[in-house]
Amino acid sequence: MTATYCDHCGDPLTGGDHGGCRVARTMEPPRYCPECRRRMVVQVTPGGWTADCSRHGRRTG
Repeated sequence: MTATYCDHCGDPLTGGDHGGCRVARTMEPPRYCPECRRRMVVQVTPGGWTADCSRHGRRTG
């Protein structure tokens, strides 16, 4: 997997400060696919989370 986009805000990783996104991601699941920038379908459960990209599949945490 090559991350091109921030999985929290969806903006390109180059040319921006994503420090706030990294902090937020310690408590929240990803919202955007880091490969294609599509908004993912996210489900949070007491045991973790799943995030599904229609093109790149499922991520879990």
